[in-house]
Amino acid sequence: MPKADLTALAARLEAHLGDPHDPAARMPFTRIMELDEREEYPHEFVNDLRGWGVPEYALPGEQGGRAGDVEAEFNLVRLIARRDPTTATALIITNLSFMPVWIGGSEQQKQRIVDDVKRGLRLSWGLSERAHGSDLLANGMTAEKVEGGYLLTGGKWLIGNATRSDGMCVFARTGERGGPGGFSIFVLEKRRTPVGSVVELPRERLHGLRAMDISGIEVDRVFVPDSARLGAEGQGLEIAIKATQTARAQISSIALSAVDTGLRLTLDFTEWRVILGKAVSDIPYSRRQLTEVFADLMVCDAVSLGAVRALQVAPQQVSVWSSVTKYFVPTVLEQTMSQLSVVLGARFFLRGHPHYGVYQKMLRDLLVANFADGNTVVNLRNLGSQLEPLLASAAGAGEEARAAAVERAAVLYGIDRGMPPYRPWEQELHARGMDDAVLAAPDGVERLRALAEQAKEDERDRLLRAADVAGELLGHAASIAERTAALRAALGREYAQSAELFDLVKEYCLVHAAAACVLTFVHSHGALDDPLPNAALLLLQLERLRRQLRPHEAVTTAADIDEVMRVLRLMYRENRLFSHWQFPLAERTADLSAART
Repeated sequence: MPKADLTALAARLEAHLGDPHDPAARMPFTRIMELDEREEYPHEFVNDLRGWGVPEYALPGEQGGRAGDVEAEFNLVRLIARRDPTTATALIITNLSFMPVWIGGSEQQKQRIVDDVKRGLRLSWGLSERAHGSDLLANGMTAEKVEGGYLLTGGKWLIGNATRSDGMCVFARTGERGGPGGFSIFVLEKRRTPVGSVVELPRERLHGLRAMDISGIEVDRVFVPDSARLGAEGQGLEIAIKATQTARAQISSIALSAVDTGLRLTLDFTEWRVILGKAVSDIPYSRRQLTEVFADLMVCDAVSLGAVRALQVAPQQVSVWSSVTKYFVPTVLEQTMSQLSVVLGARFFLRGHPHYGVYQKMLRDLLVANFADGNTVVNLRNLGSQLEPLLASAAGAGEEARAAAVERAAVLYGIDRGMPPYRPWEQELHARGMDDAVLAAPDGVERLRALAEQAKEDERDRLLRAADVAGELLGHAASIAERTAALRAALGREYAQSAELFDLVKEYCLVHAAAACVLTFVHSHGALDDPLPNAALLLLQLERLRRQLRPHEAVTTAADIDEVMRVLRLMYRENRLFSHWQFPLAERTADLSAART
């Protein structure tokens, strides 16, 4: 979708939902907090957003949906989640549950389910089980072949919207021995089964997303016809993993939005609160904390931007991109939100505060991004299994491979660049050592140096320093490769499950994130709205990544931090999303006197 069209779409949704601080708006914090306190499902918000058409932006156009570019849905969800991550999660579950149909279903299956979803059908994704969690190959639900179909037996647990959904895509064992070819996926239409044959389990009470329906089902020899199977028998694991890749790339929107609201609330406090004759925002320590949080958010925005666009531009590499994003973004932003809490002080602890009470909800809700659709361990294990070929390509890819990566990177990180159609069935289970971000990053650093030559003095100095730091971070891949080889030699069979391998994977994610920051800067340079791109912000983004390796060494100066604060303050005062997209947010109509108390 062209940048102007996506910006207009975002502005239209923001105008529809209104200022979340205004009790008269369609989706106000006052009502959101009431539902959260009572643990009451947000029917009114979900129904309103369905009526507006949000879910249709994740349904294929060939069957009557509005899906074009994946980033449209991703960003619409961000705008919802900045108000309420619970509503955003409840809303997108049907779309994420449709992914197995989109990937493995026939044209007739896709058409029928898209039509049903447009008429109000709600889907859930029955993947995990109480006894097995993320270990899909241990799943116990069985699908026994009988004439004309299958008999489903077993249970699914910790399933979003399991009780409220009309249908569920279920992952079940069709081969007695299991194994990679021993599972299939079926569409279980709960509302069309005999009364009592699908037992809906009690809703689980949650730490965050308190109003969400997270529950499960149990079935005993419930019949589903052959026409309910998605793809070939035995293809279930492949379809499930591809569907999960998409969810992992998308779910970072929840964490990004929670921190966006947290930072915005904190600025509501720091911009007017005066201590020792200065606004809190102007106290050097507080200013440093605010700008570091902003930089972390923009790092994660760049990582997510690439991962979401990779679904269309580089589907063969999504196994890497989605796992990097799913590990890195929630982990960083959980720590970032804690850092932000220190600046906000006591107000973040006040659940009933009329203005700041929603902060603690955001703090709780963002945690869902850590474990939904594959927890941290699952994603680190996936990356660990691919780490050696990724590092080998980073060091030794040929000119042709690098040139192709550079060409794709211009589309991956150029927010004004068109993308090929979304074809989720083209995703692959392994990236074969390819990570376009890391392969294209050296070219990105050279482009950064070329931009420096054309810049004014202060900008030139910052861009050159940023290029030096980026080069250092990218060069760290060689150290990771050496230690990975030594670890395999030392541990042998124990290597693949070792804690040391997971630590090396975490370092690789830093390299990928540094590449994302540089490539977003250089390839979106002419498409970003003022005050972006900004060299001081890029430098601070790279410093934040470098501090995970060298925690006590700074590369920014006080002047750099002041410049980043100027950018942050401008985006805050002009009411824009804290993102490279900078979508205009709903007009502020609320009385903000409560923010002053």
